[in-house]
Amino acid sequence: MVWQCRNFRLSFGLRPLILGILNVTPDSFSDGGQFPDPGAAVERGLRMISEGSDILDIGGESTRPGATPVPLDEELRRVVPVVRELAKYTAIPLSIDTMKAEVARQALDVGAAIVNDVSGLRRDLAMPGVCADSGAGAIVMHMQGDPQTMHLDPAYDDVVNTVGDYFAERIRTLTEAGIPLESLCLDPGIGFGKRTVHNLSLLARLGEFQRFNRPVCLGVSRKRFYGDLCGRETHDRLAGSLAVASFAVAAGAAQLLRVHDIPAHRDAAVLWEAIRSAAP
Repeated sequence: MVWQCRNFRLSFGLRPLILGILNVTPDSFSDGGQFPDPGAAVERGLRMISEGSDILDIGGESTRPGATPVPLDEELRRVVPVVRELAKYTAIPLSIDTMKAEVARQALDVGAAIVNDVSGLRRDLAMPGVCADSGAGAIVMHMQGDPQTMHLDPAYDDVVNTVGDYFAERIRTLTEAGIPLESLCLDPGIGFGKRTVHNLSLLARLGEFQRFNRPVCLGVSRKRFYGDLCGRETHDRLAGSLAVASFAVAAGAAQLLRVHDIPAHRDAAVLWEAIRSAAP
């Protein structure tokens, strides 16, 4: 399995790739406001690379439940200078986390290679064309509703089948729009329009999505349902994040991990790889 992201051709071996989260926002649920200007964000991004990030995911609009949408000009102001500067100093792929095609286009113009769209390239009808024309890799996430409404009353007959049907439709639609299958990555959207029971069902059956023969990106870092199950506040959820990521990787069900805590997840990835290499 490979993932083609412009001039990057990423392959997946015994360990998952680490997708480091760099939020240039005042209101993200976990790290909002920590990097209020481009200089601080670039410094943090370079530190994340030194800590072991394989990819940096840069976002300028919070997608936490109930988040207020960010105007286009403001989102551009937040992220484009950061992508431009990081592209000068690193050789790893940069991802732009956005639902806006113009933000994606400008970020790709200054060095990004991946578009991470939590709407699954549905919110902005120009987004599939931007990805197809640029050759960008695309992370296609499932979300019931949108960040303003997704937490209100999520309901499913069978969440795993619903997400699987969604992936099948998205793959068909996006490849017809000109995005090569090799450029697509799938994300089940843990916590996005899902209750705790839905998140647990998706994690327990995550391996079913391997039938699409596309890498699965798992974003379970510091998720809210850890608080429901373990009573932990956002800043104290590293153990839960590692436990869930370890479960998914051990099952062969996730190829990328989108995380805040780079060193801990990198160490875990190295150990997974060492153990698997020692297997007869």
